[in-house]
Amino acid sequence: MRFTIFQESRVGKRRTNQDRVAYSYTRDALLMLLADGMGGHLYGELAAQISVQFIAQSFQQEAKPKVTDPVLFLSRVLSNAHHAILDYAFDKHLSDIPRTTIVACLIQDGIAHWAHAGDSRLYLIRKGRLITQTRDHSRVQLMLDQGLLDAESAAVHPGRNRIFSCLGGSHPPQIEFSRGVPLGNGDVIAMCSDGVWGPLDTDTLVKGLSDGKVMNSVPRIMNEAEELGGAQCDNMSLIAMTWHDDHLGDIPDTVSTRTMPFDAVTTQMEGFGRGKRDQEDLSEDEIERAIREINAAIHKFK
Repeated sequence: MRFTIFQESRVGKRRTNQDRVAYSYTRDALLMLLADGMGGHLYGELAAQISVQFIAQSFQQEAKPKVTDPVLFLSRVLSNAHHAILDYAFDKHLSDIPRTTIVACLIQDGIAHWAHAGDSRLYLIRKGRLITQTRDHSRVQLMLDQGLLDAESAAVHPGRNRIFSCLGGSHPPQIEFSRGVPLGNGDVIAMCSDGVWGPLDTDTLVKGLSDGKVMNSVPRIMNEAEELGGAQCDNMSLIAMTWHDDHLGDIPDTVSTRTMPFDAVTTQMEGFGRGKRDQEDLSEDEIERAIREINAAIHKFK
């Protein structure tokens, strides 16, 4: 495989960052993950951390060097991540079950498969055009589908952040799966939280990513979303990957897995507790304790 990938997550104007973003790859498979925690302080952060960490660790264990069945893998790990969150909440006697959106994309054999729950989005861009994007699992999206709202009204609707599918919470997630999409040279897959797509329209996102130079375009798009978000700027996360034909020569900042050992894996994940914190937020000791508890919950569920 040959690809260029870049991810970034920012706290915005919030005290803590409840988004989580990660990617992991072996010689023959690439996994991209993004979660946007929901709910009160800490709880959303916990759900996002558990889901991304659980799914990434499952990939590390099963991709040898690729998973047996991409769709079955995504179905199983997202469902198991949901139950790991519930298990954590039960063990800790939490009054409110943590919740998070999730979008996961697995690429192997040159084919992309993705799954999502909630309103974190995936975009597939080819030759400057949007080929497809995920459909938000939100009340506003349902109203758009029924013709009760137009795009302009949806952007400012007070219920635009109300979603009906997520990991965690009191209801089983309604996970939506894509068909397998063969990737061509220069295709871009981008995944982002609503802190990015909310201030920016789709045309701006697509245009900003169309040149495939994700190392430059991701920070540029994040800067624009943060500026437009203003004083109410939400947590923002964006991960983008450009696919390259394996026979091409060296391209700056490109990952080539051709020489990776059969059992090697590389993972890049944002850590727990990063971002701005004030006196009301978690101390370093509380962060360390949360990390231990999350690890224990994941290990127990596995």
